[in-house]
Amino acid sequence: MTATAFSSAPRPPAPRQPLSRNAVIALAVVGLHVGFIWALQSGLLMRAAEIIVPAEILTQFVDPPAPKVEPVPPTPPTPPVQKKPVAKAPVQPAPQPLAIADPTPSPNAPTGVVTPPLPPAPVAVAPVAPPAPPAVQLPSSDADYLQNPKPPYPPISKRLGEQGKVIVRVLIGVDGQPQKSEVRQSSGFDRLDQAAVTTVMRWRYVPGKRGGVPEAMWFNVPINFVLE
Repeated sequence: MTATAFSSAPRPPAPRQPLSRNAVIALAVVGLHVGFIWALQSGLLMRAAEIIVPAEILTQFVDPPAPKVEPVPPTPPTPPVQKKPVAKAPVQPAPQPLAIADPTPSPNAPTGVVTPPLPPAPVAVAPVAPPAPPAVQLPSSDADYLQNPKPPYPPISKRLGEQGKVIVRVLIGVDGQPQKSEVRQSSGFDRLDQAAVTTVMRWRYVPGKRGGVPEAMWFNVPINFVLE
């Protein structure tokens, strides 16, 4: 047999394994329990309760601070009421005696009735009459010096027995010449009306006047057509 040789040299220590997280938590919990049990046994919790409770009770009896009352400002004094002076009525002087006329006439006064002076008679003012309008003289066609011929009778109207009166309205100028005309009243027959208008437009006239001054005026000229 071979003998196994044992070395007498010491072995190096084995490296420590780090604690796991769970082991650390477990040790902390155990430590807290141990500390809590020790605190109960030593009476620390009871002392802390005795110290805290009176503090809470004391805070309940602390009165709140009283509100600050501001001083009321003094009322200003009322000014004295001034009395208005009463105006005294003026003292009227005593009435003086008036002189009364004696109605008895004196012996030296003239006798008779005295007539008061009469007021002046009103002067009658004659009303001013408005000026009279200027005289108007209408035109004329009957003057002998005009020598106006008679209106011709239309032959057809004679054969047909047409007759009647025509009034022609003519505008006479300041020179006595007809300017225009129109039938104011018809005879009932156109041939007679046209013959009358043609005649009056060929005549001459005395112009109308206003206040002695010639003026253009309208003038009605009657023309009679009568069968003999």
